Amino acid sequence: MTRRVVLLRAVNVGGAKLPMAELREVAEGLGARDVSTYIASGNLLVDVEDPAAFDRALEQAVEERFGFFREAISRSPAELRAALEAHPFEVVEKRFSYVTFLAAEPTAAAIAKARTFETRDDRWEVIGRELHIRYADGAGRPQMKDASIGRALAVPGTARNLNTVEKLIGLTEG
Repeated sequence: MTRRVVLLRAVNVGGAKLPMAELREVAEGLGARDVSTYIASGNLLVDVEDPAAFDRALEQAVEERFGFFREAISRSPAELRAALEAHPFEVVEKRFSYVTFLAAEPTAAAIAKARTFETRDDRWEVIGRELHIRYADGAGRPQMKDASIGRALAVPGTARNLNTVEKLIGLTEG
């Protein structure tokens, strides 16, 4: 069994209600062990045999049970730590700094297209399968068109602020 942190995109926003107790139940039904969740935003900690197969099965099970599709993007505890350590920006407030965990590494052409969008004082950088962001005034008041940048990168992803990333690492190590 392999320890994984599975991050579901856009959970409990915009009418897509997914109770964490039911998410744990679905994960256990798919064979996951040592299942837990952290806050109601789609952070699932599990032990699974085949992480990629589990992620796809979880996506399908969520769609069948709840009626909406959500990407499941997982990382090992070591990959979470590496993403946190690779964060390229000065952290003024952890809640203003994010890691967007991407389903795949974007192409150079997609990154070049994303670079055409104005960012003002906000900053972003792709490192492997992660998009690192530092908002000057917080995610609630972005100066850049982060949704446009995400679409230009052409791979789905789900963002967590550095506080959440640190907590998830702690939960996997504790």
